[in-house]
Amino acid sequence: MTVPRAGVAASDALFAALLACVAVVVAVMWPGVRDLDAAGTLLLVAAHAPLAVIRRWPTPGLVALLTLVLPYHLAQYQHHALVPAEVVALFAYAVLGRRARGMLTIAGLVLFLSVSAMRMQAGGKSLLEQIAVIEAVVSIVIAIQVWRVHRARLATITERAERAERTREEEARRRVAEERLRIARDLHDLLAHSITVIGVQAGAAAHLVRGDRPVDRAELAEALTAIADTCRDARTELRGTLQVLRGTDVEPSGASGPLPGPDGIADLAQAARAAGIEVDLDDAGVGPLPPEVGVAAYRIVQEALTNVVKHAAAERVTVTLTRDGDGGLVVRVADNGAGPSGGTPGGFGILGMIERARSVGGTLDAGPGDGGGFVVTAVIPVADVVSPQ
Repeated sequence: MTVPRAGVAASDALFAALLACVAVVVAVMWPGVRDLDAAGTLLLVAAHAPLAVIRRWPTPGLVALLTLVLPYHLAQYQHHALVPAEVVALFAYAVLGRRARGMLTIAGLVLFLSVSAMRMQAGGKSLLEQIAVIEAVVSIVIAIQVWRVHRARLATITERAERAERTREEEARRRVAEERLRIARDLHDLLAHSITVIGVQAGAAAHLVRGDRPVDRAELAEALTAIADTCRDARTELRGTLQVLRGTDVEPSGASGPLPGPDGIADLAQAARAAGIEVDLDDAGVGPLPPEVGVAAYRIVQEALTNVVKHAAAERVTVTLTRDGDGGLVVRVADNGAGPSGGTPGGFGILGMIERARSVGGTLDAGPGDGGGFVVTAVIPVADVVSPQ
């Protein structure tokens, strides 16, 4: 329990003293069955003393007050003079006590029994007064219980609102993090592949120029054309990515670019062939795919081929897209390179492919093949799409 400051404790003591003075005046001016004498005055004043410390010690304060009011009521002094002190004590305990419900019930029962005993001693000449005191005590206990229930309900509502607000904030942060991850993944997949292919093609063009044999203009033009085509494709994909990030459906120029999908994998294979790698592509019988599955398959193949061109030192790579027994899509990229094609140790190639597969509920495995080389296999579930017959 938090100990109140000195100023608060002094205010409580002053309030208890003023309430005791008012109670004495009321008991003197409107005496009950028995006139207020020295013993009654002492009991009446002492009953207000626990109010000075009830904020600091709720339970001992209420017990002390009950101990002092019982002989006062049983002695048939003016009963209404103590009602304000009893109300303040019960209310303070309702706010500050730890087991307020049980304690308030006991306090109400004790006061009820004391007034009932007082009635039996006084006979019937003060019956109306005794009934009024009993009603006051019971009303106080009921009112405090109702107030406590209302206060607990408000606290519950406030807690739920705060928890909902925290949940919304956490959800917003999670969505921002996922969006940042998606942007980074898209830019990595796009730029890494295009820059890698351009670098290989530019190196081939430079080799033609620096070679000892005469420059074959047609061969050089083919290499430079391949570079230009790759740049154009990269620009188109980058524009489409920025278009999605801006939340627009049409580009400023008026042309809209479709999302990449399985139909674009042939172009990826052709770009890899231009980099000097033999590519076998088998995507027959895949059938229609949802857009999100098509994009994931395209990006996985794109990143796998980029890693083959950059790291595998391979001569041949096989790309297959098939359906499994459950109708899901299986994407497999296998090369015959001498080393791993999973990217550099600090890169994000395999991690990006795994995240791509997980984003559509799939899985991805990457590792050395049984016969050498490196194999990337992704299994992506396909929902609400009829499998090819």
